[in-house]
Amino acid sequence: MELEKLQRDLKKSYNKNLASVDERVEDIVKHLVEEWSITADEISLNEMRALATSILEIETKSLHDEVESLLAQKEQIERQLERKSEVLQELKYTVFNAMEKQVNPEDLSTLAKLHQIKLQSIDLFDILSEMVESAIITALEKDTDGDIKETTQEIIKELTFEAIKEGSLNTIRIRKILSTILQSAIDVSEASPNRASQILNSTLRGMRSGLVGSIDRFKKRLAFIPLEAKHILIEDYDTIMEDLNQTDVLFSQVIQTQATGCSLTIEKLLLEINESMRYDLEELVHISKETAELMRDRFSNIAKKAVKRGSKAMQSPAAQEAKRMGAQAWGIAKTALDGAIKSAKDKIDTKK
Repeated sequence: MELEKLQRDLKKSYNKNLASVDERVEDIVKHLVEEWSITADEISLNEMRALATSILEIETKSLHDEVESLLAQKEQIERQLERKSEVLQELKYTVFNAMEKQVNPEDLSTLAKLHQIKLQSIDLFDILSEMVESAIITALEKDTDGDIKETTQEIIKELTFEAIKEGSLNTIRIRKILSTILQSAIDVSEASPNRASQILNSTLRGMRSGLVGSIDRFKKRLAFIPLEAKHILIEDYDTIMEDLNQTDVLFSQVIQTQATGCSLTIEKLLLEINESMRYDLEELVHISKETAELMRDRFSNIAKKAVKRGSKAMQSPAAQEAKRMGAQAWGIAKTALDGAIKSAKDKIDTKK
């Protein structure tokens, strides 16, 4: 039998004028029996697929077209958002540059305040890599006493803190920020091998301090988080708790991962520094655990209530269908397994 011919006939014979989906499906199944002599107990997988596909295409065409149209609109809006975000970022730079022109270049105190506000106002992650690289190179160029550790550490601490503090404290985001900063430091170190130890040492210690600072800030803000943010915390409660309990592991993993793509000299340096910082990470572990405990005290009961409310959602049609399909999947798997066991036993018996 030609499946394409069957499918064409099914689409042509499907009666959209009947009142309900049940009636329309019943009608096309009768047509399948009468015209093609295919009954439910004889239908093949390919024939079943042809029947289901034909019905789905006809029944869902209108909604499918609407979804496609909305997706196209969504993509267009996302492109517009990206363009507008770039324009917004550029305008912020323009404003701060104009303000900087009004400050005496020798007035370092005022410039420092302006730059701090600038760091807090722009979308730092977009330019994080370039900023780190530029800051380290500038520190190298302006170095007079041969020791850039303290300056670089302070720079990296500030950039890490500013990049992390406003967003979500989830593993993926933090890992991305730390990896970006470290990779930029590695690039400069590869080009300045004589100063690599100083650069990487101060970068890793600055990253650690910036991460500690951002977690500490999160901890202090827990008491004053607005309802909207509390909702986000409750939704993501388990993930945030898990992430807070492994920040030291995350930190070390970032170093080890970045080390694998470096020259042998840089890789060895990174792993040695990572090992030497093992005890220095106690502060990070301590503040993370304190924050986790505070969050547990303040939000665990609310989170439990949210789970109870969420359990009501399990009564929705979609949830009920998921349960039904899960039970069906279990039944199919059990039947297949029973069949395989029986077949194996039969073979063993035959050999006996």
